[in-house]
Amino acid sequence: MNRVLKISLACALLAGVSACGTVRNALPFGLGGSQQPTSTATEGTRISVLEFDQQLAPSAALAGRDFFLPGPVAVTTWSSPGGTAENLNEHIIAASDFTVGWRRSVGSGSARDRQVMSPVVADNGRVFVMDGESTVSALDARTGAVAWKVNVKPEGRERGGFGGGVAVGGGKVFVASGYRTMTALDQATGAVLWQSRVDSPLHGAPTVSGSRVYVIDVDNLLIAFNVNTGQQDWAFRGIVEPARILRASSPAVTGDTVIAPFSSGEVTAVRAATGQPVWQEVLSRTSRTSALSEIRDIAGRPVISRGVVYAVSHSGVLSAMDVRSGNAKWELPIAGVNAPLPVGDVVYVVSKDGELTVVNRETGQVYWTRNLNEGRVRQEGGLFGLFDRTVRPEWSGPILASNRLILVNSDGEAVAYNPKTGEQTASIRLGGAAYIAPAAYDGMLYVLTDNGDLVSIR
Repeated sequence: MNRVLKISLACALLAGVSACGTVRNALPFGLGGSQQPTSTATEGTRISVLEFDQQLAPSAALAGRDFFLPGPVAVTTWSSPGGTAENLNEHIIAASDFTVGWRRSVGSGSARDRQVMSPVVADNGRVFVMDGESTVSALDARTGAVAWKVNVKPEGRERGGFGGGVAVGGGKVFVASGYRTMTALDQATGAVLWQSRVDSPLHGAPTVSGSRVYVIDVDNLLIAFNVNTGQQDWAFRGIVEPARILRASSPAVTGDTVIAPFSSGEVTAVRAATGQPVWQEVLSRTSRTSALSEIRDIAGRPVISRGVVYAVSHSGVLSAMDVRSGNAKWELPIAGVNAPLPVGDVVYVVSKDGELTVVNRETGQVYWTRNLNEGRVRQEGGLFGLFDRTVRPEWSGPILASNRLILVNSDGEAVAYNPKTGEQTASIRLGGAAYIAPAAYDGMLYVLTDNGDLVSIR
């Protein structure tokens, strides 16, 4: 290589290296050129890439404005986990004294290999509950005396199944269990009338309406059973999504329409007679804060009121949808695992972070929010102040009973709030953590605690 060619290659290499900003700064004798920027970026507007950071703001137009709540009515049956097939009870007469009436153990509580997940139902003077080992109990609603107990585990199965729930109707108690069975018991005696096997565990509670009882298995298969024979009339499969919340959600039924919530974040309407799909909506938002926030499960029951379906997903969408078309009237960025409560002019909803929000049911505008965990967050565990953890109570509910908005929490409290202002008015100790919303019947509230105690509140 001659000298001229070597000099040319060296100059080309030096020019290429000097184009790199990092290297340019290190070159001596100003060979890297000027360090002054050639242009300046405008300040612009900063936009958060974390949608989770969206905040609910009370509407200025609703500031100081009152809203209508209907008067309380008596409840003479609580047939499904949400009270009715629509999962709706607006304002009920119950717990006017707000004191504990009685407390009874109904069996096994939650442990490493079992969970108490079954909401309470009631009918014909009795309350029906299921403990953590699939034992169903019928108790006198007034005294708590046990009328009968039946375990629905299949023969040869001792452990491994958990979850499920109960519903009542037509003199029968329908029991879904994590042992892959659907069972019908005689409401008066507890005798087994029929039992059907299914392919996957049933962690959710059933809903009974007309001649069918509906339940969703852990693989998002919605199954309709004949209430008299236990035969499967039809089944509809949603998208399989194994990541879910340990809550016993249930379908809602109105007329010929079944509204099914799935762990995939889908809300699907199907025909009650055939299982044919009518519409489908996905309640999902993308957030990047944690793996847990990506779980899209609709763990709270959907509620049907005045032709509108209200549902909230764990991933952060509260939606009001037309029951005929599925079209959304409005949506709000709220993540929750409890059923919303539409009543009067408003919808009450509790977020998974413990914020109680009151929403105008027509417009989706927010009246107010209240942090239920204010003064309840604490540090636990650790050693000498190291490695401790922050504990925030988990809330279940609400239910509007005798002019009190009542919720229960994992600290073992039942807490009453003013439904118009959100101010706390009373609280009582339940004797154990509660992860299941209260049920009402004949002037009383009933709460099943995580340690397997049934507590009546009069």
